[in-house]
Amino acid sequence: MSTCRTRPFFVIDFKAYCMPDSRYQVDVSVVTRFLSEQSQPEQNRFAFAYTITVHNNGELPAKLLSRHWVITDGDGHVEEVRGEGVVGQQPLIEVGKSHTYSSGTVMTTRVGNMQGSYQMLAEDGKRFDAVIKPFRLAVPGSLH
Repeated sequence: MSTCRTRPFFVIDFKAYCMPDSRYQVDVSVVTRFLSEQSQPEQNRFAFAYTITVHNNGELPAKLLSRHWVITDGDGHVEEVRGEGVVGQQPLIEVGKSHTYSSGTVMTTRVGNMQGSYQMLAEDGKRFDAVIKPFRLAVPGSLH
């Protein structure tokens, strides 16, 4: 609670924001696909593929060291996955270049989402996180 002695008519929550360091800028884009041939809806098994492109927009080459996924199904159950690299690789991504790979996940609901981060190591030895914004996994026709 505020220690303000006057009667404020509104309260502003101040947050500190800083500009990202342009040396360490990695952007992540995702394309998803429902895999009907690998799914068994009658057994609550829904398979999804995702193709991810990791693009180095920074000023230094950066190596993708590890991944952290947060997978949330339509019932709100959360599974976290951590591991080294992606699909058995720890790619070094040069400035202005991209690394693309495909993987997948199986859920027990028709709809869910994923988000997470990649831990990166820049050529100068600095570690930083590349954020993977939330993206939806959905069986076609499941959403309005």
